[in-house]
Amino acid sequence: MFDAFDETEDGLVADYNIAPTDPVPIVRMSRDVTSRVLAVARWGLVPHWARDPRAGARMINARAESVATSTAFAPSFARRRCLIPADGWYEWLRLPTGGKQAYYLTPEDGGVLAFAGLWASAGDLITCSIVTVTAVRELAAVHHRMPLFLPPRRWEQWLTGDPDPDTLLATPDDTFVASMEIRPVGPAIGDVRNDGAHLVMRVDASLPVGNDAESPQQMLF
Repeated sequence: MFDAFDETEDGLVADYNIAPTDPVPIVRMSRDVTSRVLAVARWGLVPHWARDPRAGARMINARAESVATSTAFAPSFARRRCLIPADGWYEWLRLPTGGKQAYYLTPEDGGVLAFAGLWASAGDLITCSIVTVTAVRELAAVHHRMPLFLPPRRWEQWLTGDPDPDTLLATPDDTFVASMEIRPVGPAIGDVRNDGAHLVMRVDASLPVGNDAESPQQMLF
């Protein structure tokens, strides 16, 4: 799908509940093979100046509004951008009546998303972060932020283009966003020890209309 050389040695397995610091697949450019490579990175970018790798647990997302100037993310935005393949991501919504409802956001056609990502390395440790933008259309009803997901025609520019924020960080067009399904799922997703296809099965719940409550930070994808 990504026309990439597989460096994982078939080390990737299906994971329906990825949490910060877990391994995730990334597609990046490599000088060694002068092409795209599929690699494994730890979710949560560790900046070059961080003394403790555990700092990455707080840097799972990079805001598009500041990614080009942030001391943590700017070096990677300039030189080490990647794609992060995913079937979808989860958000929790606080309901007006109390409690929370989990939603799985995924392409309606069952396709694979490519999140705009950043990567960094420290020795053998490769880490990454997801670039986020202001949520648009129906996705804003679940959370005010969303990953910057890129259609195939933008992959090459993201991986190799000049680090121009206006071009690289453009919000996906309405047609692309409208193809997303907002699927209510069960509360089991809230426990990172749970895994399996049952986590993305639809449950009976409706999306509140006009809800403006603050929802939690994006936790899983």
